[in-house]
Amino acid sequence: MKIAITGGTGLVGKSLASSLIESGNEVIILTRNDQQTNHQSLKFIKWLHEDASPENELEGTDVFINLAGTTINTRWTDSAKSDILSSRITATNEVLRIIGLLSKRPKLLINASAVGFYGVSEKVLFTEAQPEPGSDFLAETVMKWEQEALRAENMGLRTVLCRFGIILDKEEGALPKMVMPYRLFAGGRIGSGRQWVSWIHLDDAVKAIHFVIGNENLKGAVNFTAPEPVRMDEFGKTIADVVNRPHWIPVPTTALKAILGEMSFLILYGQQAVPSKLTEQGFQFRYPTLKPALKQIYS
Repeated sequence: MKIAITGGTGLVGKSLASSLIESGNEVIILTRNDQQTNHQSLKFIKWLHEDASPENELEGTDVFINLAGTTINTRWTDSAKSDILSSRITATNEVLRIIGLLSKRPKLLINASAVGFYGVSEKVLFTEAQPEPGSDFLAETVMKWEQEALRAENMGLRTVLCRFGIILDKEEGALPKMVMPYRLFAGGRIGSGRQWVSWIHLDDAVKAIHFVIGNENLKGAVNFTAPEPVRMDEFGKTIADVVNRPHWIPVPTTALKAILGEMSFLILYGQQAVPSKLTEQGFQFRYPTLKPALKQIYS
């Protein structure tokens, strides 16, 4: 298959592109920066520039995967919040513009999303059947992002919204920042410790995208989370166990809010989201529970 990826140089995109190529696919990565490759199954093309016409090189694309969007791991100033939303809407609009210009449209659009759609709760178990978004900044951002992506359905594409939890990887994403205090013998409970962490190992996230491509029964929102989310205190204790460090110095809610501002919301609150659609369709997680996932990463 011919598969186009935006955000292909990010955490998920890099691993996904390599995996798709290994499976015999042709991969085209849309990027703002000029990049070259000697790999016969990988091509970089420029997009989101005035002089770019990526549609000219995307005829025959079977699957479009949109992972583009600026990081949310920054202090949430008004400017940053505007960029978090606008980067996602702009990228998705451009994907749809490109698809609309192709003489033969792809069969599938896979669009990144997040479990932040559900808002936060210490009690509710969220599945994809939850129809209403939360009311916080992240929930509203995800809702608008998904609404934009779902326009692809009107163009005849099966559309899947990958609602990612925290993606676990040794080098990138949230996990290295979470592990660092433990490396320094300063790890402990964060806030109340009762907030839920819905997570997924990077390998399972990539594997699940392969699964979505091959399973026409999957469409709409799909939770990309492990089947066993944990509370933050258990998450920290498991990190401590795996890296052989103590779990002992608590980080009060007030301290995090003072240091991180509104972005502390990401750490202090969460949601218990489970992958009902994936499991119902028979997807097998390599790492369904946290400790083996962390052991694999830090072995």
